[in-house]
Amino acid sequence: MTGLRWGILATGGIAGAFASDLRTAGLDLVAVGSRSQESADAFAARFDIAHAHPSYEALVSDPDVDIIYVSTPHPMHHENARLALENGKHVLAEKAFTLNRAEAEDLQALAAEKGLLVMEAMWTRYLPHMVRIRELIADGTLGEIRAVSADHTQLLPSDPAHRLNALELGGGALLDLGIYPISFVWDILGAPTDIRAVGRLIETGADSEVATVMTHEGGAISTTLSSSRASGPNAASVIGTEARIDIDRVWYSATTFRVILPDGTVQEEYVSEIEGRGMQYQALAAERLVREGILEGDILPIAESVAIMGTLDEIRAQIGVRYPREEA
Repeated sequence: MTGLRWGILATGGIAGAFASDLRTAGLDLVAVGSRSQESADAFAARFDIAHAHPSYEALVSDPDVDIIYVSTPHPMHHENARLALENGKHVLAEKAFTLNRAEAEDLQALAAEKGLLVMEAMWTRYLPHMVRIRELIADGTLGEIRAVSADHTQLLPSDPAHRLNALELGGGALLDLGIYPISFVWDILGAPTDIRAVGRLIETGADSEVATVMTHEGGAISTTLSSSRASGPNAASVIGTEARIDIDRVWYSATTFRVILPDGTVQEEYVSEIEGRGMQYQALAAERLVREGILEGDILPIAESVAIMGTLDEIRAQIGVRYPREEA
């Protein structure tokens, strides 16, 4: 135990998954905040949480809380994370980290000013199979990385009023789904040096499909596909001169992968064996960082989360998506 006491801001589905995994890992979940006492009480009863607050302000003011998990929709991340930082709490904020790069930069600056950790909850990066993949790449098993591909495609609600399709709520495939493969190629290849994107928009102006081709340092190429209107393989590959890694469906959750040599020989097969969904690994990483006094992060530094938001901004510019509050 590191002594960090967790509070969860908002009570939606992702908050429930995170709370369950905190309990699985034996971490100290002490408080929840919602916009209503009824919702907070129900969530607290479900996960045996001591403090149920009827507002976000009450949650971040709770002296028994050290770190806040922000699980609201994208457009609220900046405001909610800022509220927590201003009240002296460390922050783990759901991905996509914010609505755009400007908001991300503001949180980065505020956290640095306050001496607090702010971290994007890109839970996939912390899963054991991703840790092993980075080890294989680092030790040269794949040789020179030439290409990376990944998709995140789901058949999601098509109701124009649903948050996934509403521009005012940050709706669209890119921020909900595309953040996964975009962050993945950043993790493997680093920052893109060239970005080319195409997209398909729905009647609300939100994106339902987005495809990218990006070039990275050294000439490596990445391709990504996101869709909210159709379910694809949800697989990923890292292709090198000496071997490739094929990550099975669903690549961004705890799964299996194989290291395959050019002649088809399987050199290694990795099978994930974890408890729960796997969201506890990012929480454990956040606790380690705070314990060690490292506020920039290592697996996903806040500077990288900020830069990734810049990549998403550029993709949106190319496909013609702007959120209402960016129009001013």
